[in-house]
Amino acid sequence: FWNCAFILTGYFQMKSKFKRIKQQANIVFKSKFLKNFSATERYEFLQLCHRRTYKEGEYVFYRNDPGTGMYFIEDGSVELTVHIGSETIEEQEDGFILESPDSFGALSIGYNLRRKSSARCLTDTTLLGFFNPDFEVLMDRHPQIAVKFLQTLSNIALRQLERAQNKIEELSDAYTAVKIEFEAYYEPEK
Repeated sequence: FWNCAFILTGYFQMKSKFKRIKQQANIVFKSKFLKNFSATERYEFLQLCHRRTYKEGEYVFYRNDPGTGMYFIEDGSVELTVHIGSETIEEQEDGFILESPDSFGALSIGYNLRRKSSARCLTDTTLLGFFNPDFEVLMDRHPQIAVKFLQTLSNIALRQLERAQNKIEELSDAYTAVKIEFEAYYEPEK
């Protein structure tokens, strides 16, 4: 009896480990964020990530929290929500649903930015977190990977800036859009 129980326990542990490896491989090979990294670079990057588990309905972070890191969804789904309105107007929420191998929160790495949305788990969820101290380690151990990481962040930020500027121009005018851009560029650092 004990041999059978021991064998079954080993089987289920092995099955669980295989599932976790498969989910991580999904991130390694399908992540949009890591698409410009080689397989070796992705592996080295993911070695610095930390596994976090969340229950359905639990928040990973809230809007306006300090940004401390980014997350890759290993298993489950997460909704990013933005509250629209004020206390006097009925609040609405517009959400974006993300699943494996999606990632979120990347622009908080290396920048002192507050979260623009809240992140709530729609299911029991496993995330791989990559935080600012992990980025420091990455810069020390693998500077080439850190540079690729920063290039990826820059490309994301530039796409966001371009879309925001186009929207401001659409809602206002070209002068206002460019004025906001210049004011931000020449604003003294805090």
